[in-house]
Amino acid sequence: MTHLLPNAPVATEAQAEKAARASAISIIIGVIVGIIGAVWLATQPQIAEQAIAAAEAQTPGAGAMVEATMQGTVWFTYALIVVQAVFAFIQWRSPKKWIAFLFLAMLALGLVSVAVSPFAASLSPGTPVTPMWQIALSGAVMVVQILLHVTGLKGIAALDRLQMDAAR
Repeated sequence: MTHLLPNAPVATEAQAEKAARASAISIIIGVIVGIIGAVWLATQPQIAEQAIAAAEAQTPGAGAMVEATMQGTVWFTYALIVVQAVFAFIQWRSPKKWIAFLFLAMLALGLVSVAVSPFAASLSPGTPVTPMWQIALSGAVMVVQILLHVTGLKGIAALDRLQMDAAR
């Protein structure tokens, strides 16, 4: 497991390959979290009902728009899970720096989103508030994913260097 840490030494091609695959492991964690989140939402219909009722109370007729938006968000979430799974497969088979950087950027945005979610929810009365434990857990998981991508980038760079040295 120590090969998954960003500060682990990378001296051999096998170590570099394991470190490079840490990026794929990070993406797989994202897939698992996405699936858990989708299942949790599917089993919590009262969250959608509260949001629809709050929108309808503020503006008659807005409930239908909120319901359609929420349904679109659910399908978008499913699509993102599939796309992440494809990227995880690609990153496992042939690690790429650009994939790690792409997911690092998305994780950075995710951390900001999680950090401001309590504030954003307070701006809109009646909006369901994400529990603090869920915010903390999401942030912790994203930090672990970031560390795995950093390890992956280190491994990819070492793999490139070792393969270039072997080619000479």
